[in-house]
Amino acid sequence: MYGRDPWGGPLEIHATDSATDDDRSRNLNDLDRAALSRPLDETQQSWLLGPTEQKKKKYVDLGCIIVSRKIFVWTVGTIVAAALLAGFITLIVKTVPRNHHKNPPPDNYTLALHKALKFFNAQKSGKLPRHNNVSWRGNSGLQDGKGDASFYKDLVGGYYDAGDTIKFNFPMAYAMTMLSWSVIEYSHKYEAAGELVHVKELIKWGTDYFLKTFNSTADSINDMVAQVGSGNTDEGSTVPNDHYCWMRPEDMDYKRPVTTCNGACSDLAAEMAAALASASIVFKDNREYSKKLVHGAKTAYQFGRTRRGRYSAGTAEAAKFYNSSMYWDEFIWGGAWMYYATGNVSYLDLITKPTMAKHAGAFWGGPFYGVFSWDNKLAGVQLLLTRLRLFLSPGYPYEEILSTFHNQTNIVMCSYLPYFNKFNRTRGGLIQLNHGDPQPLQYAANAAFLATLYSDYLDAADTPGWNCGPNFYSTNVLREFARTQVDYILGKNPRNMSYLVGFGQKYPKRVHHRGASIPKNKVKYNCKGGWKWRDSKKPNPNTIEGAMVAGPDKRDGFRDVRMNYNYTEPTLAGNAGLVAALVALSGEEDASRTIDKNTIFSAVPPLFPTPPPPPAPWRP
Repeated sequence: MYGRDPWGGPLEIHATDSATDDDRSRNLNDLDRAALSRPLDETQQSWLLGPTEQKKKKYVDLGCIIVSRKIFVWTVGTIVAAALLAGFITLIVKTVPRNHHKNPPPDNYTLALHKALKFFNAQKSGKLPRHNNVSWRGNSGLQDGKGDASFYKDLVGGYYDAGDTIKFNFPMAYAMTMLSWSVIEYSHKYEAAGELVHVKELIKWGTDYFLKTFNSTADSINDMVAQVGSGNTDEGSTVPNDHYCWMRPEDMDYKRPVTTCNGACSDLAAEMAAALASASIVFKDNREYSKKLVHGAKTAYQFGRTRRGRYSAGTAEAAKFYNSSMYWDEFIWGGAWMYYATGNVSYLDLITKPTMAKHAGAFWGGPFYGVFSWDNKLAGVQLLLTRLRLFLSPGYPYEEILSTFHNQTNIVMCSYLPYFNKFNRTRGGLIQLNHGDPQPLQYAANAAFLATLYSDYLDAADTPGWNCGPNFYSTNVLREFARTQVDYILGKNPRNMSYLVGFGQKYPKRVHHRGASIPKNKVKYNCKGGWKWRDSKKPNPNTIEGAMVAGPDKRDGFRDVRMNYNYTEPTLAGNAGLVAALVALSGEEDASRTIDKNTIFSAVPPLFPTPPPPPAPWRP
């Protein structure tokens, strides 16, 4: 019987078992030789060798791609090794002790800035917000201007001027303009100090009130409020008012008259325009509110231009307290802010007329030339327009007068330096910008702000300094002047007295201030009932934090006496200048904290016409 041999040869199958073992062995040997006589294919070899004899594959099938086994092994090994190394490093970092680098503590100027801003909270009139943070103050003046049947609906809000409870709109507007200017230039410093929201809220508290003092929605007006309250005590008058009475603002029960300006009102109206216009730049991200402020500023400025004259002229009560010496400086000051707020070149055309500068005293000189204050804004506006020349350089036809303002700014800065004899100094180093008259600190603070700001302008313009005659001075000299004046205010003086209440270990305790001197004890002291607190020699029961008092005399002497306002009374205008100086000097260790060059120009269009497009390419 034959069958097919799977190895290729004939295979005889015996049906019986009769063959011997030798025969079977011989037959198998014959079969082996027959099978080996032909080469085996791969399949046949696998049958014989079994799975242990398979070849090692050179590639790995990953499903979506086939890669070399060697590369695959190296890749996986590298990933595993990297993961182990990363885990080891993380373990070391977490277990090894290390020193934590904390942010440096705030400098003295930043600490003082927190205090100085708080003074404005203590001066608020009207219904106070919950977050006012002055525990001894409450709602007051809620009937101001109501029921008068005039062009205003009410005059609730705003700020009390000083230690009394009168709202003088002229210095109040100046104070708000100064706060706005400092925010426009140094908003990043306010933000770093955590005070940006706070200072903007303070500005808005003032501008909300200003919009009530005239018909701010109209295009033209005939009246404007100049003052709320009265302080006239001439000829021994005993009529209850804000100076005769010594009462907490919350307890006022006497009549508070409203003084309006409907004739000559140039200085007040232009200052009001400056306050609203500068604030519109601060609130430019709030488009509706900014637009409202700009419209009010336009109306106020136009009113001032058409009703020429000083608001305090004649028999006005303001002449006794905040007499304006002229209005031409306010025209330039207000016009500059109007130009920055609107971009309307007609304002720039107006304020750069040589006759305007001449009337404002830009070429006069004199003992008070360079003294920046609530009354005279010339030094401030010359610097404000020098900024325009440094960074935008508008050229003709503005270059001549802008160059003059720039040169005059250089002269003013020279006059602040101790190398020149324009202003005397006390032995302790305080510059006597008001020539020995009382209340010198507000003028020194303003000068410190201007000097620091001009230094920052020059640094931003890559200008290392300026010339005073044949001598060149670096910007560091200006900053050093500013630091010496502010340091004097903060306690580096012969008396080691900080003139900023609540700052340092030694500061005035008997501040001339009605609200601070009368305890909040649920007792209402009437007009004369508060006199016992006025005349007391004890320290004030309430600390009016952040109030910069009037300051020492020309010999560095100071009397902490409540009744002597020339030493111990703070003012809105004075504190606004100090706030501006403090924020300008704060954070000096961070070189990146300089001025904001562009925000003030956000509404200013290009001063040169757009160049025409290039001609089309030539085609043959």
